[in-house]
Amino acid sequence: MLKIKTKPLIRIIMGSDSDLPVMKQAAEILDEFKVSYEIKITSAHRTPDLMSSYSKNAHKRGIKVIIAGAGGS
Repeated sequence: MLKIKTKPLIRIIMGSDSDLPVMKQAAEILDEFKVSYEIKITSAHRTPDLMSSYSKNAHKRGIKVIIAGAGGS
C-alpha cells in the first residue's frame, strides 16, 4: 500500500485483521488514484464508544469518507 504524505481524506476501517484482505482492495484503488487515506482496525463490538466518537468527529480531522467493513472473522 502506498504511503501518501498528505492529510488523509478517507479512512478505511474494519473490525479485525481478518477483514484486511477484502478491505485492502479499497486501499489499492485509492493508491491507484493517489487519494490519501488511513487504515484502522477497531472493533465496533468491543469498543463501540471509540467507533461512535471517531465517526462523529472524523470531519474535524478532514476525513470526507469512511469505508467500513467487518465480518471476516
